[in-house]
Amino acid sequence: MGTPDLSIVLVRPHLPANLGSVARAARNFGVQDVRLVEPAAEADEESHRLASGADGVLANLRRYPRLPDAVADLQAVVATSSLRGREEQRFLSLGELPAFLEELGGRTRVAFVFGPERSGLTEEERAQSSACLRLPTEPEFPTLNLSHAVAVVLAVARLSEGPRSSPEQAWAPAGEVEAAIGHWDQALDAIGFYDTGHRGRSLRDWRRIVAARPMNRREVAMLRGVANRILVSLRRR
Repeated sequence: MGTPDLSIVLVRPHLPANLGSVARAARNFGVQDVRLVEPAAEADEESHRLASGADGVLANLRRYPRLPDAVADLQAVVATSSLRGREEQRFLSLGELPAFLEELGGRTRVAFVFGPERSGLTEEERAQSSACLRLPTEPEFPTLNLSHAVAVVLAVARLSEGPRSSPEQAWAPAGEVEAAIGHWDQALDAIGFYDTGHRGRSLRDWRRIVAARPMNRREVAMLRGVANRILVSLRRR
C-alpha cells in the first residue's frame, strides 16, 4: 500500500549522491513526489547509480526558488530536525507521527521538509511548518545522513496507513495560509505593532500562534477577514 499523499522537500541539498539515495528511499516507501529548494546539486551519474531503480523519481525532481513556493499546494508541512529548538512550536516525536497523520485525515497532502546536509533548516524555515518532527539522535552526534533521515521518517509514517477518515472541512493549502499571514503582517504593521523593532522575530512568533497547525479554509478566511477589517478601518480614519 503506497503513500501518495506524502511529499519530500529537500532544502538546499549540496551532494548529488544524496539526490539518488533520497530518490531510492522515497521509492522504497511509495513516495513519488520529491521537491528541491535552491538546490546546489544536480543529478549526475553517481546519483543515478545510487537511485538503483528509482530513476523515475530522480528524473521528475521538481525545483523551486523558495520553501513557501515548494509547499504552497500542500496542506500540512512537517519540518524535521535533530536539534532541540527553543521555539514555541508544536514538536512531534517519531512515536507521535502516526497519530498526527491520522488526525489530519486520509486526503491531506503532507510535506516532510529536510534541511541541508551541513546545517539543517533555519529557524525561519522551521517556523513555516505546521509542526516540527524531532529525530531522536544522540546529542553528541545529532546529524543524520540525509537519505537515512528520509528513510526513518517515511518508515514511521507508514505505520499510520490504514483507513483514515477525512476531516469535516478540507485543510487549506500552505500557500493560502502563508497569504493570510502576509495579510496579517500588513495589518500589524499598519497599527504600529512593529514600532519596537524585531519585525522578523515577531512575525515568526505570530505565525506559530495562528498557523502552527493545519488550518481549514474557513479559518483562513476568518483570519484574512479580520486583517482586512483592520486595514479598512484605518483607511476610513
